[in-house]
Amino acid sequence: MAMAKAKLVSVLLLALLIAISAISAKQVMAKEAAQYHLNSGSYGPGSLKSYQCPSQCARRCGQTQYHKPCMFFCQKCCAKCLCVPPGYYGNKAVCPCYNNWKTKRGGPKCP
Repeated sequence: MAMAKAKLVSVLLLALLIAISAISAKQVMAKEAAQYHLNSGSYGPGSLKSYQCPSQCARRCGQTQYHKPCMFFCQKCCAKCLCVPPGYYGNKAVCPCYNNWKTKRGGPKCP
């Protein structure tokens, strides 16, 4: 009888610990999601200072095999537009200046 009560208490304690960890995990995820939404609004024309361009371009060009030219043009575009789109590729609509700057041939200037 005492053994059954001990097992029941153990199971209840385990269930309580699992519930507490699930609640704290939800809170952490909610905090991260809120932080992401706060940061996601930080894109757009003029959202950067010129000193932030190298780090943002390193992020933008981080997965390309053409790292040097990507960095060169990204920094040039960032200096003019003060904006670097999120992600490694695409998403240029967030930065119209970055998106609309074209080469002499009409291709995109900014990576």
